[in-house]
Amino acid sequence: MRIGLAGLGVMGYRIGANLVKAGKLDVVYNRTINKAEQFSKEYGVKYVIDPKELIKSTDLLITMLADDNAVSSFLLPLVPYAKDKIIVDMSTISPSTSISIANEIMKNGGIMYDAPVIGTSIFAEQKKLTVLLGGPESHVNTVTEILKETASTIIYIGKNGMGLYAKLVNNLMVGVYVAALAEAYNFGISAGLKPEDVHKVLALYGSAKSPTSELKVPKMMKSDYSTQFATKHMRKDLEIITKETQNLHVVNPLSSLALQLYRFAEALGYSEADYAAILEVYKKANLVK
Repeated sequence: MRIGLAGLGVMGYRIGANLVKAGKLDVVYNRTINKAEQFSKEYGVKYVIDPKELIKSTDLLITMLADDNAVSSFLLPLVPYAKDKIIVDMSTISPSTSISIANEIMKNGGIMYDAPVIGTSIFAEQKKLTVLLGGPESHVNTVTEILKETASTIIYIGKNGMGLYAKLVNNLMVGVYVAALAEAYNFGISAGLKPEDVHKVLALYGSAKSPTSELKVPKMMKSDYSTQFATKHMRKDLEIITKETQNLHVVNPLSSLALQLYRFAEALGYSEADYAAILEVYKKANLVK
């Protein structure tokens, strides 16, 4: 089986590296050509500059792209070439958009899966991602056999879109949680607590500790906003959640508030920084004594 990958960003590059090392990647594509050239030079994998050439030269195509527009603009022109192809989209986009694209691909004789991941770039490097898979049952085993080279857990959720809905459940919680972590951290420091003691409460011994607090509180302590998951991506995911809750007629007060805070963080210049940079919103909003 010939396997291709489109999208060599923070996550895609690492996922691609894992697949190469397992002997399960034949060709790559990236909109910015120099990134594809870099990957090709580093890992000895062919790269192409035309998406049509990419899909024609593969049996299974993995995509890891930024947002709805990126996925739509990339995949929809490839629909006429989708016959007998398996497309696995690992991007986090709107389930409604993904389902629509999957239907078009199916009409043209192909199959599409939504396969968003839980985990940061560190998890990708360690092959510890969790993949939430949505799509037809018919080729789940084939897709799983490939994705197991970059993920420790692959969960088949159900029909198209269900993987993405499950991912949004996770990111709603994480987005709100890290906003709350930042608020709690800022409160503790403002009260005069030592950073290491706040860390103990939030990340080590407190009742709300989690793998996320263990990862993000040390970054907040050092103002280390090197990107594991960008603020712009968390903002984007919370916007998708708001859109989907409107479609489903359910309320989302906490994620709506968190969305505004991440927008503030972007306005302060932290769009490309790790979303732990939401702490800066609280620090800059402190009242002058």
